[in-house]
Amino acid sequence: MNHAIRIHAHGGPEAMVWEEVPLPTPKPDEVLVRHKAVGLNYIDVYFRTGLYKVPQLPVTLGMEGAGVVEAVGSDVTGLQPGDRVAYAMGLGAYAEARTVKADRLVKLPEAIGFETGAAMMLQGMTAQYLLRRTFPVQAGQTILVHAAAGGVGLILCQWARALGCTVIGTVSTEEKAQLAQENGAEHVLIAGRDNIPARVKEITGGAMLPVVYDSVGRDTFMDSLDCLAPFGTMVSYGNASGPVPPVDIGILAAKGSLFLTRPTLATYTARTEDLEATAADLFAAVQSGAVQIRINQTFALKDAAEAHRALEGRRTTGSSVFIP
Repeated sequence: MNHAIRIHAHGGPEAMVWEEVPLPTPKPDEVLVRHKAVGLNYIDVYFRTGLYKVPQLPVTLGMEGAGVVEAVGSDVTGLQPGDRVAYAMGLGAYAEARTVKADRLVKLPEAIGFETGAAMMLQGMTAQYLLRRTFPVQAGQTILVHAAAGGVGLILCQWARALGCTVIGTVSTEEKAQLAQENGAEHVLIAGRDNIPARVKEITGGAMLPVVYDSVGRDTFMDSLDCLAPFGTMVSYGNASGPVPPVDIGILAAKGSLFLTRPTLATYTARTEDLEATAADLFAAVQSGAVQIRINQTFALKDAAEAHRALEGRRTTGSSVFIP
């Protein structure tokens, strides 16, 4: 027996349905994974609402999970039944079991539990490429992380601090401010209360910043640009407040020959060797203690609608996982 959370039409959390689905048989290049835990991410909301397009409806939501290999396809080498595995960036995770292409799976170290594995793959690998590849931060730099108390935000703050950066974080509440500070943000600003560019200017003595990591989107985009020093990099990697409206790129020149990028984890891990290197760097950071994955909410998979309401209502902090 196999159950999954699927949508038959785009809409609100109520569009998600817990229903029985066939147990898939792996194709030659696939592996059947029995989930022990499944991750919750804001990208799931984008697919549910239709902001991001799905191949077809109905569709099983969810982008990451961790579990045990139950069966392998005829062409699969390097994986066998019983192996502990994890993955990210593959629609279909909101299920008790599902098939995944073998080259999209990584083996989960024994020292990392299934819930941690499910909570860290998408968010942790996102933090890895942002800090290591999109804009490789250097010790001594001051950086800005929006949504610093969220899943990616907490990992970014911890990892950047471990790399020697001073982190300025933005959050929506005083409670979240304390959480961000506990996880590496030296300065925390409250969105809607603080003038973010003015406070950044004060904190940096007028120097401003080499990079801003922005997952909020519409509500913070212009403030983010105003926080950058000349030649600074604006990394827009999410749209929690809605998509950024069309922008006249001349504004990048006016504000100091700025760089703007809209990266995705899918591109940065498209090659198997990049996926494995990204995951290995993340696993090393977690096992060393430099990064701790904060699982602050756990839901039954059948209660996905409740989880989405909490996520969209900004009532979650850190990472959230589903237990099938």
